[in-house]
Amino acid sequence: MHRRLPPLNSLRAFEAAGRHLSFKKAAEELHVTPAAISQQVKALEEYCGVELFRRLTRALQLTEAGRAALPLLREGFDRLADGARALQAGRRGAILTVSVAPSFGAKWLVPRLDRFRESYPQYDVRIDATDRLADFSGDDVDVALRYGRGNYPGLRAECLLTDVVYPVCSPKLVKGDRPLRRPEDLRHHTLLHVDWQMEEEAAPNWRMWLRAAGVEGLDASRGPRFSADSMAVEAAAEGHGVALASEALAEGDLKTGRLVRPFPPSIRQATMFCYYLVYPGVRAGDAKVTCFRDWILAEIGGSDAQPRDPSGQS
Repeated sequence: MHRRLPPLNSLRAFEAAGRHLSFKKAAEELHVTPAAISQQVKALEEYCGVELFRRLTRALQLTEAGRAALPLLREGFDRLADGARALQAGRRGAILTVSVAPSFGAKWLVPRLDRFRESYPQYDVRIDATDRLADFSGDDVDVALRYGRGNYPGLRAECLLTDVVYPVCSPKLVKGDRPLRRPEDLRHHTLLHVDWQMEEEAAPNWRMWLRAAGVEGLDASRGPRFSADSMAVEAAAEGHGVALASEALAEGDLKTGRLVRPFPPSIRQATMFCYYLVYPGVRAGDAKVTCFRDWILAEIGGSDAQPRDPSGQS
């Protein structure tokens, strides 16, 4: 069957611009200039003989024709991407690509990867270390490990680890001139922060933990800030202060004695946040995804960090 189609580049430009309602954002996605996107859309409008956008001051609006065509084209490009992956399956079928935040990848996942290779030697693991949620339609990512509240529209998200946080520090701070015995003793020590945790709703932070521990009159914002959890934990291990660490990230250093918990295990804070296994529902039956899911659930079941019921009951 002969298909008479407009130029593919024009269709891609319109689909991206319509999805973002922005020539600039579409240009960033397709790695071209906004002027090139505008030209491609104009060429498509001339080809079809219909206006697709209303160009307002600093804004784009889809016309009725544009709104009707956009979801069909989006579905079409998704199918094209699936077809391209099928063509490449023989070449990349043995590669399992896992997207993971750098800190969780370095502290928790990477030290365990040898056990995955022992269990599934047919797969080579590729780690995509990034804080950005994977674009499963274009990044060649099979699964992602992400920290948050589980709100990932259009994706399947399985809660893996309860996020329990507590203070950690070098052993020498516990026995120093001003030893850490009670949470109130933190007023004499440096608090180490992670930038993205500073916002109240972004993640567990010192303000939340001190409030839960009943400590008042302590400035929870003082102290140096780091861009990654692993850097704050490393600074704590080197004796530069006290970090508020996730149980999953601190587990290894606690076992080796580089870090200690200065307060009783009963003083900790469970949160609404969780480490999630994220993947598209259509890939639930993929052998690679199934193998990784089974392995990581077994790995969590055998670690000190405890799995969490998806209902939120720990």
